Amino acid sequence: MRPNVAIIGAGFGGLCMAIRLEKAGIRSYTIFEKGADVGGTWRDNTYPGAGCDIPSHLYSFSFERYSSWTRRYPGQPEILRYLEGCADKYGLRSRIRSNTVVVAATFDESLGKWRVRTSAGDELFDVVVSAVGQLSQPRIPDIPGMSTFNGAAFHSARWDHSVDLTGGRVAVIGNGSSAAQLIPRVAEVAGHLDVFQRTPNWVIPKADAVFAPRVRTAFRRVPFLQRAYREWVYRYAENALYPALAGGWSTDLLRERALRHLREQVPDPLLRARLTPDYPVGCRRVVIDSGFYPALTRPNVDVVTDGITRIVPGGVETTTGLREADVIVYATGFETSEFLGSIQVTGRGGRRLAEEWKDGAEAYLGIAVPHFPNLFLLYGPNTNLGHNSIVFMIECQVRYVMGCLPYLAARGPMEVRPEAMATWRRSLDRAMGGMVWQAGCTSWYKNAAGRVTNNWPGTTTTYRRITRTPRPESFHFAR
Repeated sequence: MRPNVAIIGAGFGGLCMAIRLEKAGIRSYTIFEKGADVGGTWRDNTYPGAGCDIPSHLYSFSFERYSSWTRRYPGQPEILRYLEGCADKYGLRSRIRSNTVVVAATFDESLGKWRVRTSAGDELFDVVVSAVGQLSQPRIPDIPGMSTFNGAAFHSARWDHSVDLTGGRVAVIGNGSSAAQLIPRVAEVAGHLDVFQRTPNWVIPKADAVFAPRVRTAFRRVPFLQRAYREWVYRYAENALYPALAGGWSTDLLRERALRHLREQVPDPLLRARLTPDYPVGCRRVVIDSGFYPALTRPNVDVVTDGITRIVPGGVETTTGLREADVIVYATGFETSEFLGSIQVTGRGGRRLAEEWKDGAEAYLGIAVPHFPNLFLLYGPNTNLGHNSIVFMIECQVRYVMGCLPYLAARGPMEVRPEAMATWRRSLDRAMGGMVWQAGCTSWYKNAAGRVTNNWPGTTTTYRRITRTPRPESFHFAR
C-alpha cells in the first residue's frame, strides 16, 4: 500500500519530504502551501540584505549539492532560486496547492485517516507531515498606539517594497539577526535611523567571500572538492561552535572573538558599553554579521535603549521623549513556539494538540506526538540549532519518516507510546542542563514558562544516530 501523504509547507522541509517520496516511487502526496510559490521563509523574507549565516554549501540538501553558489554566505535570492530549481528538477510543482491554507487536521479513528481541512475544502490522507517550520509566523509586538501611526509600518518578514526610505526618518524596533542584516542597507539611504534596542546581542564577524568563477568551476568539475569543503564546514561547526554552547573548550574563545569584533568596529566607549551583553555568549542567538556595528556608528544612526512607552501618530514615544519617524520596521522575530501555527490539530480520542502543548511543545525525537497517529513533524520541538545547518536536521527527520512508512503499510496507523515520550523527555532534560540557554537569560528559544522548546541540546552527529532507524517498540500500532 502506498500511503496518501499531506505535506504542509513548501519550504526546505516540505520539498525535502516530497523529493524523498519521489525517489521512493511514492507519488501519492499533496503539498499544501499558503503562499503563492515554494520557498517558505526564503520566499517571504525579502528585506534588504536578507541572507543566511550558514555557509551555502552546507545550507543545501546533501542529495542535491549545488556547485555554483556565488558566495560563501548566500543571499535570499540565491537560496530561493536553489529551492525553485529543486522543485523544478523533481517535478514537484504539479503536486503543490499554492495559496491554500490548512485550517485543521482531525484524525478519524473509524477510518484510520486524517481529515485535512483547507481553505479549499476537506480531504482524507493516511499521513500528515507538518513542515511549517519555526520561523514562519511574524511576531508583532503589542505596543500601545500602533494603529495610530501616520506613516508606513511593517514587519521585516513582510517587507513593503513600495515604501521609499530615501531621506526618511526610519525606526527599526529590534536588533536580532534580521535587523543586523537590514540595518546597514537602511542606514545607507535613510535620512535618519533610530535602532531601538532592548537587549544587545553577541556579534561575531561574518567571513564572507565571493567564489571566483574558477572556484565554482572547480567545485563543478571535481565533485570531491565540493564534498570535502562541505565536510570541513560541517566539522568546524560541530567540533568548534557546538562546545561553546555546551560550556566547552571554545566558550571563552567565542566570547573573546565577539568582544574583539566590538572593540575593533565601535571606537566610541559609550556606544560600545550599550552594545556589550551582560549574559553568557550563546545564551541568545549569536549574530553573525560584519556590517552591523559600522552601521550603528554612522552619524545618521542612533541606538536607542530607552524603553518604548507607545506609538504615536508622529513616531515612537520612549521614556525620555518622542523619536519622530516616517516609517517603522518591526524586526521583532517570529512566534517560534507555535510549531503548527494556527492549525487546529485533533488526534485520537478528541485530544487537541494545543491543549497537549499548553505547557510547552514537545515531540518524540522532535518528530512524533503520543495520541496523534501518523502525524510527523519536520523542524519540530527541540530540533533547532545554534551552531549548524537546520537542513541537516530536516534530512534526518525526513529519513526517519520514510523509515516509518513501511510499518504503516504492514501494521496500520502508528503513534509513539507515552512511555517512550517520557523517556525522551527525561533525556532532553538531562542534556539541556549543560547548555548555555538555561543560564538565566531570555530568548526566543524559550516559551513563556521559561522552558527551552526550540533547541536541540546535542550534536547533530548524535541526532543523526538516534534518528537513523525507527524503533517499532517505541510505537503503538493499530494491528
